[in-house]
Amino acid sequence: MMNTMLTSETTEQFRKDFAADPALRLARNAVTQSGVKTSARNPDTLRSARYEFSVQLEQGNITNQKKSGRCWMFAALNCLRFPMIQRLKLEEFELSQNYTLFYDKLEKSNYFLENILKTLDKPTDSRLMAYLLSAPVQDGGQWDMLRNLVKKYGIVPKSAMPETFVSSNTIDLDFYLTEKLRGFACRLRAQYRNGKTAEVLRGEKQQMLQTVYNMLCICLGCPPQTFDLELRSKDGNFIRDCGLTPQSFYEKYIGIDLDDYVSVINAPTGNKPLHRSFTVRYLGNVEGSKAIRYVNLPSESLKRAAIAQLKDGAPVWFGCDVGKCYVRDEGILDLNVFEPDLLFDTDFPMTKSERLDYGQSLLTHAMVFQGVNLDETGKPNRWRVENSWGKDVGRDGYFVMSDGWFDEYLYQVVVNRKYLTPEELAEYQSEPIALDPWDPMGSLAR
Repeated sequence: MMNTMLTSETTEQFRKDFAADPALRLARNAVTQSGVKTSARNPDTLRSARYEFSVQLEQGNITNQKKSGRCWMFAALNCLRFPMIQRLKLEEFELSQNYTLFYDKLEKSNYFLENILKTLDKPTDSRLMAYLLSAPVQDGGQWDMLRNLVKKYGIVPKSAMPETFVSSNTIDLDFYLTEKLRGFACRLRAQYRNGKTAEVLRGEKQQMLQTVYNMLCICLGCPPQTFDLELRSKDGNFIRDCGLTPQSFYEKYIGIDLDDYVSVINAPTGNKPLHRSFTVRYLGNVEGSKAIRYVNLPSESLKRAAIAQLKDGAPVWFGCDVGKCYVRDEGILDLNVFEPDLLFDTDFPMTKSERLDYGQSLLTHAMVFQGVNLDETGKPNRWRVENSWGKDVGRDGYFVMSDGWFDEYLYQVVVNRKYLTPEELAEYQSEPIALDPWDPMGSLAR
């Protein structure tokens, strides 16, 4: 029978083999002094990065989510502010990320408590309960969640509800809200065991939500019901509009029908066949709103739709795994930016499907396409990316993404339905397959 233990003889042979390889010793010398990524960085890829694009949109100033997980919200609001900036010829304009944060936290709290009431008979140590209790009110989200918020609450300029210390540094708010909501869940389940029905407990939920609302007002400020808009365009025109509500402001100055936009994913795993629609159980924020839905298509379909929307002068929201093969300071997303195979003398051969199935990758971050470079045959070779980490990250806040990186680490784009083929739109509208909440496509961008 083969020995299953790691013996001293084996580790001694490992040591000798390492010592006998000069390339490994040289790699050790570099990494121990400079770190893995610095030692593995490919200077040729850095030198070849280009920040000009054949299709390029011009946006306002780069936004900064700071120490919060609101990238999905920033990316969506950056898309929504774009037509207003262009139409009114503004130098700069931001929508309030604090306003949408307030209602996202409030709605997620209600969504969590409703899920607790729907699962009162589930064991506390079940996988589902462990998932529900893991992060009741985290910052992360997806496009469809922002759509739900805007359709219900409208939107306001940043001047009407500016950032607070807490909106830009959400860790403490999340900590205390999470503790409070878990305590509420504990109380609801205990009362259910003592004979109270779910409907009776829903009456208590209202007071619980009052507590959450109070905590949010203390940390984020109270959201405005009306406000005045005052702007000056680049050519000097002054705009004043008084007594706007969040809903009337959205209708008058943004005016985008969010129901026209669909989420298209590329997740080539065995349980997610292409050309099918999907939803995710227990994933959402606004109770009673449309469920999250995707259609799973080949990567080339995502590119085709994104390019068409960019050519028509509109930015594109997308979700990806930003931590892979990227250089933060230069803002480069490229499969060849590091050469770990040379550094460690071993390959890293997992496919996109395998990385999703085995926990090596998932959607972690949302950004905005503001351009694409098409070669002489009309094929994309690099993409212009607007991030929300401030202007000091990347090239004045912008990243450049290689087309190969798009194929491997981009999972979702949101485009107007008119850029899908009739067949793709029918696939999106078909009855969705429900994924488990812990599926990688249920992850939230932060």
